[in-house]
Amino acid sequence: MNDHARIAAGHEGPRSHASAPAAPRVLGLSVGALVLIALGVLLWFLTLDARHLLASDEGRYAEIAREMLVSGDWITPRYNDVLYFEKPPLHMWMTALSYELFGVGEWQTRLWGACCGLIGLGAMVLAARRWWGSRVAAWTGLILAATPNWYLGGHFNSLDISVSAALAVTLAATLIAQHPQAGVPARRRWMLLAWTGMAAAVLAKGLIGLALPGLVLVVYSVATRDWRLWARLHLLPGVALFLVLVVPWFWAIGTRHPEFNHFFFIHEHLQRYTSTVHRRDAPPWYFVPQFLAGFLPWLGLIPGMWRAARDERATPGTPVPFRPARLVGIWAVAIFLFFSASSSKLPGYLLPVMPAVALLAAIALERLPSRSWARWMWTMLALFALVAVLSPFAGKLGKAPGPRALFAAYGHWVLAASLLMALGAAAALWLRRVGREGTGRVAYAVGIYLGLTVALLGHETFGRPASGVDLVPAIERVLRPDMPLYGVKRLDHTLPFYLRHPLTMVAEPDELEFGVGQEPRRWLPTMAAFDERWRTGPRALALMTPETRDELKAAGLPMWPVAEDARRVVVANFPTAPAAAP
Repeated sequence: MNDHARIAAGHEGPRSHASAPAAPRVLGLSVGALVLIALGVLLWFLTLDARHLLASDEGRYAEIAREMLVSGDWITPRYNDVLYFEKPPLHMWMTALSYELFGVGEWQTRLWGACCGLIGLGAMVLAARRWWGSRVAAWTGLILAATPNWYLGGHFNSLDISVSAALAVTLAATLIAQHPQAGVPARRRWMLLAWTGMAAAVLAKGLIGLALPGLVLVVYSVATRDWRLWARLHLLPGVALFLVLVVPWFWAIGTRHPEFNHFFFIHEHLQRYTSTVHRRDAPPWYFVPQFLAGFLPWLGLIPGMWRAARDERATPGTPVPFRPARLVGIWAVAIFLFFSASSSKLPGYLLPVMPAVALLAAIALERLPSRSWARWMWTMLALFALVAVLSPFAGKLGKAPGPRALFAAYGHWVLAASLLMALGAAAALWLRRVGREGTGRVAYAVGIYLGLTVALLGHETFGRPASGVDLVPAIERVLRPDMPLYGVKRLDHTLPFYLRHPLTMVAEPDELEFGVGQEPRRWLPTMAAFDERWRTGPRALALMTPETRDELKAAGLPMWPVAEDARRVVVANFPTAPAAAP
């Protein structure tokens, strides 16, 4: 791009070497860029320990990994000491490894997810740099880091970020392998990395790790009539590597537990996708508002993203008619539609779309006219200012005094976050006015990133009471390692992790239905069985809702209070000291 075109596109104008000597560079990056990256990565990890675990994913996968580490059984996942075959073990393996290296704790449970967030980001930056140059690569990293959906995904202990990072590696490696300047050996190496990414995705969340890339390639081939792409995927060595990585665990657990295959492949894949067996049904447009909120700071780039994928021509001067932006666009749309058609929907299912969306947005940002950028900045400045003005009224969202107080407290964090984002937009407008629009775009991304960090830190306002961690000291004074801890009609996803003690389910197995069905001795299926065990069995504690406590107390069951909050109570079947206030 010549100087005139760069200025017209809103980039920095040319500067003479005499008046502006080149800044020192390391690994092709300026010192300022390296400092910004270092601070961003540092902040990315430092906030992992600032919040307590949330139900259900964070507590569930933290506890599965803890039980895996304690038992030494890295083949059979267990949750509350019963078989748990809903998901493959890669995420739990890495979390258990984090425990082994750094101890059991909250930031350790989120460490692998945070690493996955950066792995996916780094993979897309490499692909963008290979095809579109360093500037688009820089925009890709900034946009993805400042995308709410991806930022939040990288800071929660959830399998969705694991599979999304693995799929991002698959997409990025495939793009790099198909570059016209890639020789056969380089193409083979990158495609083997892509197959490794698919294997990791399968071990993270199941067959979607293979089905989604396969779907994208089929749609891309039909849309572009590029069937020669399949000859460049190195199918034979790729499939061999994929099987070597994936088969051992599936073979080991299937051999040890023959019931695994039907439950995992039929119930957790076919029935989950085609029916409402998991009671997570939602309308087909469910992910539309999810996407609009999760990509909000960059929605103004969508028209340019569409044009980048639609108008792309085949790579000139090469017999390979490959269209990288078209593949990236099809990746985003096909996966979005795949999950929209599913009968089971959760917000995290949108995560695999975001790396591709960020790359397309980076291409659009590089080509965005200066006036269009200014209009979008004014729009976002007005929006963030409006949120800041409304933040003092957050306390009116709750339906009871307790929730209203929590919302009011969180309103202060919303105010701070919105002001940081508004400051980023204002800085972008000012820097554009003084002829430094490129720096202004960086400033806007930094403002969004800092605002997301503050908003997430403030979520501890809700997270601490939801986790039940304040009950732990009172419970630990009574609970012994060999003492039963019953979950009466309630599966609590966070207290078992904090207590380092699994629950024994009573009457309602919740999502442990398969596990207790395979090992019925590990639960009490009826309230009558619990009544007898509670009255005549060994000393024990029971966790339940306040309503269940009142019902059982009215029925004459002996119970002594141990700890209580608004969500749960813990009682004993033997006299204890009075419960401490939470």
